Amino acid sequence: MKLLVVLVRDADLQDWPAIWPFMRNIAAAGETFSWDRDISEQRARERWFREPPGRTVVAVDGGAVLGSAVSGPNHEGPAGHVATASFMVDPAHAGRGVGRALGQHVLAQARADGFRAMQFNAVVETNTRAVALWQSLGMEIVATLPQAFHHPQHGYVGLHVMYQLL
Repeated sequence: MKLLVVLVRDADLQDWPAIWPFMRNIAAAGETFSWDRDISEQRARERWFREPPGRTVVAVDGGAVLGSAVSGPNHEGPAGHVATASFMVDPAHAGRGVGRALGQHVLAQARADGFRAMQFNAVVETNTRAVALWQSLGMEIVATLPQAFHHPQHGYVGLHVMYQLL
């Protein structure tokens, strides 16, 4: 397996044509992401490229986009100091450090932006690789919503809320 040299950088709309194919497949699979399985390209792009203070980044190796993340405030006003993030890694590059690079970057950026905590709202409990990765980066499972996600193979499974003080 080729060693990846992963660089995480700010994304722009020119990255979209490389993001959309794996994003569409991940959403359509319905196993790890809580979007409509038939989400339109326009709706996905709108959700992924948020207005500031939202941030979108891509993980790249050379010119290839390997994954992407979006982050920003989880709420507004008195709860606006807690960030949230979502991640998608091209399955062709899974298990090669792309998710870890994105996670480390997003957590460091949230600290630099002055957020006091990071909260992941919906980590599917059967996505054990993601759960283990986020735990290795200091995220804790603070709650599990029983049967909150309808998995195509496992039926109704829990969604973890994961949290970390920054």
